[in-house]
Amino acid sequence: MSAPAKFLFDIDFDAPKVANTIPLADHQAKLEDAETSGYRKGFSAGQQEAQGETARRLAVAMEDIARSLNTLTRGLSGVEQRVEAEAIEVAVTTGRKLASALIEREPFAEIQALAAGCFRELVATPHVVVRVHDTLYAEAQTRLAEIARQTGFDGRIVVLAEPDIGIGDCRIEWADGGMTRDRAATDAQIEDTVRRFVQARRETSDISLKGSKQ
Repeated sequence: MSAPAKFLFDIDFDAPKVANTIPLADHQAKLEDAETSGYRKGFSAGQQEAQGETARRLAVAMEDIARSLNTLTRGLSGVEQRVEAEAIEVAVTTGRKLASALIEREPFAEIQALAAGCFRELVATPHVVVRVHDTLYAEAQTRLAEIARQTGFDGRIVVLAEPDIGIGDCRIEWADGGMTRDRAATDAQIEDTVRRFVQARRETSDISLKGSKQ
């Protein structure tokens, strides 16, 4: 067994201890590096937080826009339907006035068109009766004879004056059938159809507009 080392009392415990030191320039450089690193970390964290908040706000804004667009679409649909209904009413009114003006100017035009179509289909019919307004009786006799010749109708044409038939209207009759042009009845049918269509459009429009305001 080796002998223990002897304590030689050659260590001066009172001597000042020397601390580990670094140059001031190195210290300042390390301090700047630490500050820069801390700034970068803080800036990065702030950016991520800001981006997250921006994304959240953007999502909320898009939802609001989507709801607004949906509401606007319903409102525009209601307005569109109402405008369509009003446009149809205006068109029908304008068409009625135009038809009246054309009949006043050419009262025999529609009678001529209807008679020509009938005569082409009735070439083998022995006789046809055409009833017109009494003011058109003389013109009808002349012009119907010409139409018959042009269409190849060889049967007998009987023209009768009827004061209760509207100007521009007529009734064409043959042995087993007949055709009528009655502007008043046609107008009534058109008016009823338009009225029901417009009413339905306006009801749908009101529903759409009420929904857009909710």
